[in-house]
Amino acid sequence: MADQPSLPDDTVPEDVKVERFSPEEEASLLAESHEQKATANKLFTSSRYSEAIGEYDKALSSCPTYLEYEIAVLKSNIAACHLKLEDWKAAVESATASLDSLNKLQPTKAAKEKKTEGEKENGQVVEIEGEGEEGEQELAELKLSDEREEGIKRIKAKALLRRAKGKMEQGGWGNLAGAEEGGLWFNVLEEIFSLFAADYKELSKMPDLPPQDQKVVRSALLTLPPRINTAKDQEMGEMMGKLKELGNGILKPFGLSTDMFKMNQDPATGGYSMSFDQGK
Repeated sequence: MADQPSLPDDTVPEDVKVERFSPEEEASLLAESHEQKATANKLFTSSRYSEAIGEYDKALSSCPTYLEYEIAVLKSNIAACHLKLEDWKAAVESATASLDSLNKLQPTKAAKEKKTEGEKENGQVVEIEGEGEEGEQELAELKLSDEREEGIKRIKAKALLRRAKGKMEQGGWGNLAGAEEGGLWFNVLEEIFSLFAADYKELSKMPDLPPQDQKVVRSALLTLPPRINTAKDQEMGEMMGKLKELGNGILKPFGLSTDMFKMNQDPATGGYSMSFDQGK
């Protein structure tokens, strides 16, 4: 296997021009990567998920680092393996890496507008305004085929579904660090809900999502709010238990306990008032 192009240590990633293999070297590396991916796919269908991850990693090592679409496919497949292994965190990370690669393939706004103009001109040649690297990039974006665009949409949907699944399972409702105060606690829960729902909301806007996936998305958007409410009740109960324990420690030297204080809710307003029963 040929060595991947390396970058100088003092190069800033944003400004670097990625080295490319010759067409022959690229084709050879891609063929090797596809062969390793095929092996991984067979392992996956045989439920040998850990071994499949190893083969997908080999395929990633063989694949040229600038072939973002191929990398996105492999990362999404790795996310699927992690979901089967119930390694939710790793699944989220792999799916996110897949989406990051796909995002690099999205045409710029200027390229989209130029492509639209070209379509309106009934296939006439579209002038490339940029020069040098800018012109090459613009041309590359314009050449993104309809087939590849559909592939990107398909892989993006899969990666979003896998990341959303991982996020839901990884939620850790009882471990919301830093949410010890009431107001902050509720804010964190709302933030968590928004985070989990974001992928499903984006998926719900995809017009060509397969019916089975549409069903999964609709179900998730319906079940997430009740899960949040259940979490609120559970976490509030645990928090109040800890506060009661703390309060009893403070009141005990004075011959008092939190059981002597009662919170009474006004059914009309929903507000609370406190009463004190010294007879307890």
